Amino acid sequence: MIEPGQSRRASRPNVAFVLSSLACAGSLAAGVAEAATAPVLQHIQQTGVIRIAHRESSVPFSFVADGKPVGYAVDLCLKIADAVRTSLHLPGLRVEWVPVTPANRIPAIVEGKADMECGSTTNNRERREQVAFTIPHYIAGSRMIVKSGSGIARWADLRGKTVVSTSGTTPLAMLRKMDEGGVMQWRLIEAKDHAQAFAMVEAGKADAFVMDDVLLYGLRANASHPADFKVTGEMLTIEPYAIMLPKGDAEFKKLVDKTLVAAVYDQETPRLYHKWFQAPIPPHGITLDIPMSYLLRDSFKFPSDKVAD
Repeated sequence: MIEPGQSRRASRPNVAFVLSSLACAGSLAAGVAEAATAPVLQHIQQTGVIRIAHRESSVPFSFVADGKPVGYAVDLCLKIADAVRTSLHLPGLRVEWVPVTPANRIPAIVEGKADMECGSTTNNRERREQVAFTIPHYIAGSRMIVKSGSGIARWADLRGKTVVSTSGTTPLAMLRKMDEGGVMQWRLIEAKDHAQAFAMVEAGKADAFVMDDVLLYGLRANASHPADFKVTGEMLTIEPYAIMLPKGDAEFKKLVDKTLVAAVYDQETPRLYHKWFQAPIPPHGITLDIPMSYLLRDSFKFPSDKVAD
């Protein structure tokens, strides 16, 4: 991937990835086997509160700036909250923010502590056994961030090094798979969140932090000395990010899907993309300057919650 701020042409990674298309927004809910009960909407109606789980350091998707949750995914979740407010005729609907980490974000939804999670969560087969997802709002690829003078450029360069990734993430699982049998001979460390993992690279306690590339660029852009770090390595995985929802609540999912598909077709989602990826963002007014990838552009032509694992 080309560094932010440089001109670039979209290149297609050698990874098989297909987002299946749907003829219309209504077909997103087609084929759902669960009963059309709506415990989330019922709870919201009774309490007047919608609970949104958010991350604290997933720049630019979901993070805390000036003491409040902000980001691309946060804006999309607030749009959903507006749709719920209108649908249930609750002008006084209040948003309750629920901070989560990569390790506890799924339990927060499964255990009913939050109604949806807005962050940088990948829709994959394993997670769909516990939760549901709406359409992808971003498609990332996992790579690594290292110090610019480290000499590390390829995955093979990590042999015998100290590598960190974030607990509960797909890149961490991939690293474990890569080192089956001790082939890579690296020391693998789990961090509680992305900020802690990057801090280990900054402090020299880890040689590389492996995570989704867009998150790495966000951390690099907000570092005290961004030029001291580089994002490198071929993509290990393709990660379709989507808002996470409770499994089996067909009515709530239908409302969420309809809202986000409409946002894509009304060009509101592309406008939000520009706001968070191509314009200055808080807290330091840094611009990530990441053009929309061909994968995301193509997925927006036929928005679907179906992904190929």
